[in-house]
Parts: sequence; structure tokens; C-alpha cells
Amino acid sequence: MEITDLKPRQGNVEIVAEVTEKGEIREFNKFGKTGRVCTAKIKDPSGEINLTLWNEDIDNVNVGDKIKIENGYVNEWQGELQLTTGKFGKLEVLEKGEATEEKTEEEKPTEEEAKEEPEEEVSTEEEEIK
Repeated sequence: MEITDLKPRQGNVEIVAEVTEKGEIREFNKFGKTGRVCTAKIKDPSGEINLTLWNEDIDNVNVGDKIKIENGYVNEWQGELQLTTGKFGKLEVLEKGEATEEKTEEEKPTEEEAKEEPEEEVSTEEEEIK
């Protein structure tokens, strides 16, 4: 199935696409329970559509990721189509995007960097003692 094939109120949607944008996370309270929601944008070769991310899916999905939606549902909000997993759908991250991998690598010092810092401090202290 491709994005251009999607119609309002269509269910049982199965699609593979890439996440191109991820919006601001909003909190909500419904029936006494709190949750989080975020609107992302996904694309495939045929086009793009907004994707509603709920709760833990927000943390699992990042820009550049290739995802698969199973049993999704298409609704319409302010004249635009939106895809959601809803209660019965499933979202799976097939491949992490390059941006996600680069960010993870930048946050962690390499083994060489971790080893270099203490050695520099020790050699400085030794010089002061002499």
C-alpha cells in the first residue's frame, strides 16, 4: 500500500515509510488518564502524510527512521489526512535513521577519549610534584 492510495476513514492500513519530521510533544488528559501525542510526517515514493504518534511510540521513533504501520487507520483533521495506529494498530521501527545513529555516537565519548582525559590529569600532577 502507498500513501497516495489512502482515503479518509480507511482502516487496516499497512504501509512502510520514512519519518521526515517530528513535531512538538503535547500532553493530554482523557477519562482521568494522562498521555502524550505528537504529529510526525512520513513519506514514501508516492507522497507524504501526517502520522499521529502516541505515548511510547514518540520515544521510539525519530526523524530518518524507516517504519512499518500495521492495521493503521486514516482520519482527517482540518482538511488533511492523518494516519494513526489507534487502539488496534502497530508501529514498528524497521531501520534507525542515520541522524539517530550519529546523535547517539556524539553523546558517548569514544574509548580513546575516555582513556585520554585521566592520563592528561595524572601527567600534569606528576610535573607539579617534581
